[in-house]
Amino acid sequence: QAQLVESGGGLVQAGGSLRLSCAASGRAFSSYALGWFRQAPGKEREFVAAVNWSGGSTYYANSVKGRFTISRDNAKNTVYLHMNTLKPEDTAVYYCTATTQYGSMRHYEYEYWGQGTQVTVSS
Repeated sequence: QAQLVESGGGLVQAGGSLRLSCAASGRAFSSYALGWFRQAPGKEREFVAAVNWSGGSTYYANSVKGRFTISRDNAKNTVYLHMNTLKPEDTAVYYCTATTQYGSMRHYEYEYWGQGTQVTVSS
């Protein structure tokens, strides 16, 4: 059973930092691109960042570029999202996800999803 499990969410003040982790199991996710999406109340799920299978290539939504960093450790089957200079508008449930289509920002092209972790940024 393929599974993605996020951790690391929480409450932080604006300007602060958090690191999200996502542990993958149940299949060979080392051959998949891994990414993060987020969804705020009343809004559509939006792309945040993705990393290719080797970790050598990444891309980001413009709203987080320069503040967030995605990375992966295939030996640990884990992907990370380092979030710096957090803003109240970053408040959302963050989802870890996997796809064979590296380069996609469309949620429907991602095949596997975690259950999500809440990030709340207070002003």
